[in-house]
Amino acid sequence: MSEPQQTAVLVAGGGTTGLSTALFLARQGIRPILVERHPSTAIMPQARAFNPRTMEIYRALGLEEDIRARTSILAGLPGMIGADTLAGEERFRVEVLDQLRPPPDLSPADWGLVDQDDLEDVLRIHAERSGADVRFGTELISLDSGPDGVTALVREGDAEYRIHAEYLVAADGNRAGIRGRLGVGADELAPRGHVLYCLFDADLTEALRGRRFLLAYLDQPATGTVLVPMRQHGRWMLGMPYDPAKGENPDDFTEQHCVELIRTAVGEPDLDVTLVPPVPGWRQKVSHSTGGAWVAHRFRDGRVFFAGDAAHVMPPAGSYGASTGIADAHNLAWKLVAVLDGQADEALLDTYEQERRPVARVTAEQSIRLLHLRYQGSTEEVSAAEDLAVTFGYRYTSPAILTEPSTPDTPLAPVADPTTFTGHPGLRAPHVRLTRGNTELSTIDLFTGAFTLLAAPDGQAWLPAAKATANALSLPLHVHHIGTDLQDPEHRFTPTYGLTRTGATLIRPDGFVAWRSPTLPDTPQEALHHALRRILALYSPSMPH
Repeated sequence: MSEPQQTAVLVAGGGTTGLSTALFLARQGIRPILVERHPSTAIMPQARAFNPRTMEIYRALGLEEDIRARTSILAGLPGMIGADTLAGEERFRVEVLDQLRPPPDLSPADWGLVDQDDLEDVLRIHAERSGADVRFGTELISLDSGPDGVTALVREGDAEYRIHAEYLVAADGNRAGIRGRLGVGADELAPRGHVLYCLFDADLTEALRGRRFLLAYLDQPATGTVLVPMRQHGRWMLGMPYDPAKGENPDDFTEQHCVELIRTAVGEPDLDVTLVPPVPGWRQKVSHSTGGAWVAHRFRDGRVFFAGDAAHVMPPAGSYGASTGIADAHNLAWKLVAVLDGQADEALLDTYEQERRPVARVTAEQSIRLLHLRYQGSTEEVSAAEDLAVTFGYRYTSPAILTEPSTPDTPLAPVADPTTFTGHPGLRAPHVRLTRGNTELSTIDLFTGAFTLLAAPDGQAWLPAAKATANALSLPLHVHHIGTDLQDPEHRFTPTYGLTRTGATLIRPDGFVAWRSPTLPDTPQEALHHALRRILALYSPSMPH
């Protein structure tokens, strides 16, 4: 076999997490190879809503307009209903997005109501345009991971060849094949369940009674059944849980049985139903999958990192799953770039698991709670405050975050109220409306993939300090002086970020506050240089911090 192809980062998996990883790496100058065994991006909608924090990430990279141009035709149907059958009386109706939309002083972004297959198309276009080598129809067959990198054997059509990468990002979905091969288990947070899916055409006019919705939770034929409208008028998807422990097996669900299940769910025993294959040309019309909630024991095994559903799985309630995977990619990508470019020590990569695993667990637990409420037909929902906290208020605690001397010795809560603006290190950098000339923008728009220093109005001494520090560390460092190149028309910047008029705050490439100096120190260059060296793990354990 010929010599292996070489790449800095190999990404396994071409879903939203894998494509986002490839995009983030390519935008920061690393040209990854992405392999995906399927011949194309998703062909079914799957996820249909991406939370505002995800849209902030894409907005900062200039993708928001392209994504919103693909807004789903179902975007006008944000409601969810619950009933025994579709024809039966509603137990609850929830206009979810109206409740969970962030207030304007919290975020410049709204929910992204785009079907996953359309989002993946946008991500692929931008990843390839930025330099990523994206290879669909290419399956990772085996891998050999060692201290010097990972060598993968892949199959593309009839050809097999090897790829050697310094690092591998396993974004290969909830089956987590790579994680399983490496012997890394998971903590089960909710029992694994089995679900069958049927795509079908039917006229549900009578049962709908003029109603429209994005999702219906039904108790028939089984508690937890869901009915989802598809993009094509008159096409629907039914998902129903079943339990092999009760003698229910996949082979029991013949096409005729599934037609009867659909009729039961709708509440019309004589409904005319036509099953449709999930993929044009497929003979199989009934699909099965497993669900539940779990978080991997580790998010890293040597040179291999697990992201997205390969690292954590959660119920669909709350639309947290895909967005959590995208945040994994955003956290990991800049750290890989810093290490590969020689700007950080390899120890920085340990902070990926330290930061993202607690977030995944908290998010999964909230999703489980919400799902149980809906299955029980409860009119109670996760409150807007709880949702905003999980979406915007999760906290990172690791050596890549420099907590302040006033931080209590007791562990900080994993989430904080994002509507109480503190600017604390470890939290997402807050949104503040700024202007540049006649252009309005957000502080969020400034965090495009490099470290960013924001200096308060009387903190002009930070500018030469930042330039000298960037040169000394050979590190890209964007610097903005509020009140000079950017105006703060609402005078919110200093109180929102917890600074005096002479202070400055350092934002990581993923938009989280890494460090701040509320006032100007005697030697700002020394303070900034010291902070960055600690964040980038450039101090050895034996050296004083």
